[in-house]
Amino acid sequence: ERAPSMSLAPVAPALAHLLGNDVAFSPDCIGTDAESAINAMPTGGVILLENTRFHPGETKNDRQFASKLAQHGDVFVNDAFGTAHRAHASNVGVATHLPAVAGLLLQNEINYLATALEDPKRPFVAILGGAKVSGKIDVIDALLRKVDKLLVGGGMANTFFAAQGREMADSLVETDALDTARSMLNAAGAKLVLPVDQRIADSFSNDAAQQLASASSDVPPGWQSLDIGPATIDNFAQEIAGAKTVVWNGPMGVFEMPNFAMGTTGVARAVAEATAQGATTIIGGGDSAAAVEQAGLSAQMSHISTGGGASLELLEGKALPGIEALAER
Repeated sequence: ERAPSMSLAPVAPALAHLLGNDVAFSPDCIGTDAESAINAMPTGGVILLENTRFHPGETKNDRQFASKLAQHGDVFVNDAFGTAHRAHASNVGVATHLPAVAGLLLQNEINYLATALEDPKRPFVAILGGAKVSGKIDVIDALLRKVDKLLVGGGMANTFFAAQGREMADSLVETDALDTARSMLNAAGAKLVLPVDQRIADSFSNDAAQQLASASSDVPPGWQSLDIGPATIDNFAQEIAGAKTVVWNGPMGVFEMPNFAMGTTGVARAVAEATAQGATTIIGGGDSAAAVEQAGLSAQMSHISTGGGASLELLEGKALPGIEALAER
């Protein structure tokens, strides 16, 4: 369905600036408009087609729609790791109609993530954060079989604490995931490392009153955890400093609020220092990449993934349709 706010029209001049070359824009990705625009291109010219999701056949991986897209080219180069976990017409369907290869970025993503999963240098430390346990159950299960330590922060740590019987007051807790969290804690043992302190607040606001709370005590009524505390930052930093491979997915707190970004920034600095000491460090896209960028440390990581969902599914051990389509060629 067409939505002006999702049009790629503004991308064309930005791409032209980056390439230092003219970039034409077609108001559609198939049909006579696209064909005419392509036919009018000079040799060596570049054209950007309109958003493929404006057609329902894109997300349905419709064979006819994919065939129409494929008519525009001689070779398909897939360099979109961020959509590799989706079976869409523009990444999976097109690959059945044209010679298809992986682009350099896609190759780089696979090389880093596959090495981390299949043959990591040890100690191997994974860091998981973000809001929910439920969305990362399979990732946690997969990582616990591979890592030496799994450091857990962010909102998801609250659910683990609640599973241990700690009162978390107004903190984000997934009550329907408590049994799962309890089972994971029992199975993981010392491998799974939780915060030893948290920065709590009396409201979900950057200007809220705040204090530090030990993980061994209950969160007071009306308060909520919004970040890991300084002792946890130090503990996590020590684990990271001894690692040879680090994979990080998910912030340690509500990093969008400056007063609750210290945990995420502290972990980012520790990961950057590990990189400087020779460790391979991989940031799993999404909020983690944004947090590292916000901390000004992007250049000090081995690899920052362009795919949040795709990197998670790869960490789970799932096959990615966009990559499988290339392998089949």
